[in-house]
Amino acid sequence: MVIADFDENLKSVATSLLYTDVSSKRISYITLNQWFDESLLKENSIHPIYFPSINKNNYELFMNEFKNTYGLDGDQLSFLSYDLIGLVYFLIYENDFNISKKIFYKKNKFKGKIGIFEISKNTITHQLNFYSIEDNKFKKIF
Repeated sequence: MVIADFDENLKSVATSLLYTDVSSKRISYITLNQWFDESLLKENSIHPIYFPSINKNNYELFMNEFKNTYGLDGDQLSFLSYDLIGLVYFLIYENDFNISKKIFYKKNKFKGKIGIFEISKNTITHQLNFYSIEDNKFKKIF
């Protein structure tokens, strides 16, 4: 069952399904990117739950480096922005620093901290990892 929700709403929907006899023992829950929400570890009734996400190790490393560098806690926006700047620089570099629409048409790959970006035919796709939450921990599937 796919639950397209986040945070408390996700937990509320999953918990309410238990009252309709829909249990994670009978079906698998799949949800959207949860950014490693630690509160989901305590929700045993929805385990295992599966979700696509950014690379957890890179995320934790970035957050530690951000804290050490700026003395502040990083957030999802700072993490995404880091790769966005790298992606833009990569595309401009690959196009000899000429900014034009064609930089999005040429087939390319960029490996950032949050994953691999594939660029082709005016489309950028982002390859995510897939994780589960089981036994009160995040487990990388692929």
